Amino acid sequence: MEKIAVVTGGSAGIGEAAARALAGDGWTVYVAARRVERCEAVAREIGGVAVELDVTDQGSVDDLAQRLERVDLLVNNAGGARGLDYLRDAKEDDWRWMYETNVYGTVRVTKALYPQLKAAQGLVVNIGSVAGTDAYKGGSGYNAAKFGLRGLTRALRREEAENSIRVTEIDPGRVQTDFSLNRLGDKEKAAAVYEGKLNLSAADIAEAIRWVASLPPHVNVDTLSIMPTDQAER
Repeated sequence: MEKIAVVTGGSAGIGEAAARALAGDGWTVYVAARRVERCEAVAREIGGVAVELDVTDQGSVDDLAQRLERVDLLVNNAGGARGLDYLRDAKEDDWRWMYETNVYGTVRVTKALYPQLKAAQGLVVNIGSVAGTDAYKGGSGYNAAKFGLRGLTRALRREEAENSIRVTEIDPGRVQTDFSLNRLGDKEKAAAVYEGKLNLSAADIAEAIRWVASLPPHVNVDTLSIMPTDQAER
């Protein structure tokens, strides 16, 4: 039977790497993100399906759900951070965007695809962060969003165990992608985040997603925290 996976934020970074890894394991992957041209390029290379998706837009999410009769795996990867403001300098628009993307976006997509996931007794993988288990200076907005994601993931796991829906949270540490560039909007500052350090790659996290998705239905990996060797603290 064809195995259907949906990967949000699939146009780059961890999402793109996950789409490639899953396709290599025989999944038919719906590569979903706002940058549809990039999704189309990835989908062509892996034999997947490109979908334009904005997780902050309910109509966009509903359009995705209407296209899919079956979903065996949902990877809620769309997310991100804005700025490094201390709480005293918090910008409400930045906080709102982080919640809309990391928290409400995950809620929208999971709810919309829930009937398909339940019918398939599927797997939901939420991409969290070590920022969701410990806070740091200048991270209050992103910390709050990822702590929120962690809370809803734990609740979902308990709510859906009786329906045989598996739920996994993967919490990466420092991964060298465009994350810091998107957060800071400055190439030099973004490069400095990774310079002189061991860094995970998007492919490292994708391998963890692939492995979790390859396990038999009676196995649920609850939470998986992955950091580079030189990152011992959040």
